[in-house]
Order: sequence, then structure tokens, then C-alpha cells
Amino acid sequence: MLAITSFFSRFLGELHRRKVLRVAASYAIVAWLLLQVAEVTFEPLHVPDWVMTMVVLLAIIGFPIALVLAWAFDLTPDGIEKDGEDAAADTEAVSAPHPSIAVLSFDDMSPEQDQEYFCDGIAEEILNRLVRIDKLGVAARTSSFRFKGQNVDIGAIARELNVSTILEGSVRKTGNRLRVTTQLINASDGYHLWSESYDRELEDVFEIQEEIAASVAAALELTLVASSSQDYGTDNVEAYEYYLKGLYFFHRWGPINVRYGVEMFAKAVAADPGYALAWAALADSYAMICMYWDASRANLDGADSASRKALSLAPDLADAHVSRGLSFTVRREHEAAAAEFDTALQLNPDLFEASYFYGRICFQQGKLERAAALFEQAERARPEDFQAPILLRQVYSSLGRDKDALAAAQRGVIRAEKHLQLNPDDTRALNLGLGGFVTLGNKERAIEWAERSLAIDGNNPDTLYNVACGLAQIGEPERAMDNLELAGLRGVMIAEWAENDSDLASLHELPRFRAIIDKIRAHELERRKDSADHPDRDD
Repeated sequence: MLAITSFFSRFLGELHRRKVLRVAASYAIVAWLLLQVAEVTFEPLHVPDWVMTMVVLLAIIGFPIALVLAWAFDLTPDGIEKDGEDAAADTEAVSAPHPSIAVLSFDDMSPEQDQEYFCDGIAEEILNRLVRIDKLGVAARTSSFRFKGQNVDIGAIARELNVSTILEGSVRKTGNRLRVTTQLINASDGYHLWSESYDRELEDVFEIQEEIAASVAAALELTLVASSSQDYGTDNVEAYEYYLKGLYFFHRWGPINVRYGVEMFAKAVAADPGYALAWAALADSYAMICMYWDASRANLDGADSASRKALSLAPDLADAHVSRGLSFTVRREHEAAAAEFDTALQLNPDLFEASYFYGRICFQQGKLERAAALFEQAERARPEDFQAPILLRQVYSSLGRDKDALAAAQRGVIRAEKHLQLNPDDTRALNLGLGGFVTLGNKERAIEWAERSLAIDGNNPDTLYNVACGLAQIGEPERAMDNLELAGLRGVMIAEWAENDSDLASLHELPRFRAIIDKIRAHELERRKDSADHPDRDD
């Protein structure tokens, strides 16, 4: 009975959406008026009776035809068009891989509305479990979470992400009680394929995630590979909560957020010293701080020790090898880093971070063909990412593949714009995106993004460096070198990168550029010497 009621409810809603009821009412009114006019005018005009009968029959026959047309088509300012949902379904039926799924960020229904990190974390963990389902295409986190807080139709999300199903849900966390509600939706018609609510203790969160993944697999008639000790997670709820908080801030990017992520990951491994994934995340956070903001001895050592610990706990975990590779990268031990990234790719060929950061090393060393192949692999692993295509356009430019560079730049700026809708203060997207706009010949947008980035964090060496790249390309070499010098003297390890960066090609032969590079190298050597003389000092 409940299913029948639900069906009729959805059916009435669809009639309303497609304006069928409105068309029916309008048709009835117009038909009644026409019949009244005919009755009044036909007799004085001596119109035969059969004509009136024909008008009545046409009015009756036309009614169901009007309803069918109202269901299938819509009247728009551009004329009569096929209903958007029907058209979308037709498109989806052709393009969306089946089966495929996107896991949206779960809604926070907690009384204090302070569990966003927990909601995001649960959704991400479920996503990671769904990846274990053979033959199921899973949209990446950065793609599906982009719609958080936006009132976007499920069909539109599915078309954007090119998936056939959507998993959405909500979390209510009160003290030690947890209520998780989820529903799996068929994107083509909006019908629920499966839904469930879980009222459990907080300690049951791991079982809930596994049960949801298993239920999704069953609904799609697929097989979920059971989790094992090789997942290198934790059964400590306290450690898990700190880990989720760390991920939340790490994904928000920026020096303050990533440093706060360090604090959370450190608390996670303090609560569970055997938590390999948390150790890897801690190492990654230290490495990102070194790479973009502060290559101090304390941060270098933090990346080194945490990555060693992650690898000792989980020698077969690809993420741990990436963390170790990043630690070698920020120490300029490129061959050791390359070996770790190679191992990570052998363990998981689809791991974005492995191919992306390996590509950066190769680009930095001038190994352009290898860098191109790795950035292409990274883009395949994470099609929604903006970083790989924008760096790829630099590699293509250096290789003389100008057409490919333009296409990569176009893909990159489109994805950067989408990313900024969710993270408007992410200077990483602004910094890389402005270079893409320069390649596309859109000087105005490049300047706009440079100004936005400088306004958000004008002291950020990464911002200064990328603004320098943009200025060099639009013909302002002196201003470009001013920014480059400031970036280098604030500790970012950019000398090798700058010498091989096609965006700075117009500066490479200038005496001042060479002097700046020499100055940066001398400054970096001095920092290393100072750190060695003061090993306990955080510079």
C-alpha cells in the first residue's frame, strides 16, 4: 500500500512539474469558450448541425493529445522544446556509463550544525568503499562534493558528472548517538532504488559505512570486495574523528587550514599509533607546507618521520609510498622520490597523487616527455582535476605542441572555475588558472585572477611565483622578476622549476633572471646550513 501511495505521489508531482495539470485546465476553459461561441453563432449563420457535432468531437479528441504533448514538450522563450528531463534522460542513456555512481556530501542534521567534517568524512569513506566494487564507475570526491550546499536537480548533477545513479544522505550526531539516512537514486527517472536509516552508537560508524556500500552493490547487482586489514584504517573512533577533521581542513587548502590539518592528524596518530592512513596524511600535510609555504627544518623533518612511520606500518599501501616520495621531493632527493612514486603506481595505477607529483619531478628535471605521460595519466585518474591539465599545457608548450597546450589550458581553466565555486579562496586554483588564461589569450581574466590571489594571500610564495609567470607571459618582465625574487627569498624551492618553466621562457636569457636564480640558490643553501646548525629551531 505504501509503495502504491508513493508511486501516485511521485506521479502527481511529475504531472505538476511538466505542467500537465495546468494545460488540462487551460484546454478545458478554452474548449468550453469555443463551444459557447459556436452555439451562439452557428444557428444565426445557418451552419449545419453536423459541424457543431464535429467541433465537439474535435474538442474531445484534442484533450488527450494536448496532455500527451504537455508531458513530452515544454514551451520556452526559444520555442517548443522537448522536456528537459526527458532530453536529459535520452542523453544520459547514451553517454553515462552504467553502472556508475556519485556520492554527494551528506547533509548535517545535527542540532548544533557543527558536524560538517564528520558528514564529509562519512561520505568520502563510503565512496572509498564503493571504489572496491568491480565494474562500478565512481565519481571522484572533488567532483561530487562540488555540489555541497547547492540546490541542484539530481538529473543535472548526474549529467554533469556523467553517472547513472546518485547516493545522497544525511547525518545526525548527538553525543554518542548517530543517525545516518541514505538513498540511492536512479538519475534517469529520479526514483529511489534503495534507501535506509541507521540508528546506532557512534562506535558502529565503521559497520554503517560497510553496510551502506554493500547495500548499494546489492541494489546495482554488483559485488563488493570485503574490507580487510590491508585497508590500514582504525577501529578507534576518537582517532577516526580527528582523521576526518584533518581531511576536512586539508581539502580546504591554504596555509592555515593545512597547518590545522597537521594538528588533527597528529591527534589521530596519538590516539591510535598504528593508524597508517593518518600517518600518511600527516606526512602529506607537512610536505605540502614545505612545497608551498615554509620549507623549514621542522616541516621537512615532520614529513620525513611521518612518512617513515606510515611506510613501516603499511609497506603495501600506495598512499604511504606517495607520502615517502613527497618527503624526498621537498628534500630534492629526486631519484629516491621517483622510486617511491613508481612503487605507488605499481600498487595502484589509478592513484592521482602518484602520477601527478611524479610528473612534477620530471618537469622540474626537464624530462618533458615523461612528464607529459605522467600528467596525462593523472588527468585520466581524476578527470575533474584542474592541476594536471594546466601543468600539462606548460609541458606541451615546451615540447612545441601548441594545439595540445591550448586544449589542456581550456580543460584546466574550466575545471578551476568549477573548483572555485566550492572553494572561492583556494589560491592554488587561482594561481594555476591564471596561467591557463594567458595561454588562451585572455589577458583580462588572467589579471583578474592574479589580483584575486594577491588579495587573498599576497605573501604566499606560490602566489608570487605564479603571478610572476603570468606577468612574464604578458610582456612585463621587470614586474615578473620582482615577484619571482620575492617568492624565492621567502623559502619556496623554485630554482630548478623556474629554469625549466616555459611560462618564464622570455626571462631565461636575461642577466637579472640568472642573478635572481643564483641569489635564490644561495639563500636556500644558507637556510639549509642554518637549519643544520640549529636542528631544534623552527624557522
